[in-house]
Amino acid sequence: MLIKIGDRGSQVKMVQQALSLMPDGIFGKLTQERVKEFQREHGLKADGIVGDKTWAVLMGEHPKQQTTVTGNLKKSRRQIREIIVHCTATPEGRDVTKEEITSWHKQRGFTTIGYHYLVQRNGCIEEGRDVNVSGAHCEGHNSYSIGVCYVGGMTADNKRAKDTRTPQQKLQLINLLKQLKSLYPQARIYGHRDFAKKDCPCFDARREYSDL
Repeated sequence: MLIKIGDRGSQVKMVQQALSLMPDGIFGKLTQERVKEFQREHGLKADGIVGDKTWAVLMGEHPKQQTTVTGNLKKSRRQIREIIVHCTATPEGRDVTKEEITSWHKQRGFTTIGYHYLVQRNGCIEEGRDVNVSGAHCEGHNSYSIGVCYVGGMTADNKRAKDTRTPQQKLQLINLLKQLKSLYPQARIYGHRDFAKKDCPCFDARREYSDL
C-alpha cells in the first residue's frame, strides 16, 4: 500500500481522520506535512508517504496481527452484478464468530451462513458461503450478488444503529472490495439499505466506495 500526495478517495479520508484532519479525501500538502510529523513522532521514515509500516502504526495495530483473504479469491461462476455490504447488527465492541452467525442463519431456515465474506472487528476476513452459491442476504438480489458483512452495526447497549467499523475493518473492507471489483469489474457496490427498509450497514456504502 502507498498513499501519497495527489491521491484521492476513501483511504485518504481514513488517513486524515486518524490524523485529526478535515477528511476531504484529497492528499494535499497539509496532509503530507501532518503525515511527516506523525512519522517523526513514531520513529518512522519521514517521507510523507503512507506505506504499510506507517499505516500499521496509524491504525494502532502491527501488520502481523492483521489477517485477510488476499490474492486468491475464488471467482464465482454466477454473473455478479452487485456487491452488497451488510452489518451483523450486533453491539459495538462485541466479537461474533462465523459459527455463531451460521447458527443464527440455520435457525432461520438457511442451509448455512448467508454472507459470502465476513469482516471481523480486528480486520480478519473470513470466507462464508461458497461464492458459486447464491447468498441469503438481500431478498430479490441474491442470485447475482456477493454478500459482504462486517461485525457490528449497533450501539453498545444494542438500542440504536451505529457505524461501528474499527479502523482495521475499514481498511480490510476496502481491500476486499477492491479485490472483488477486480474479479467483477461490472459489479456495483451497494449497502443493504439501498434495497431494504433497514439501516444496514449503518453508513452509505454506495457513496463511500464509489471511487473503487
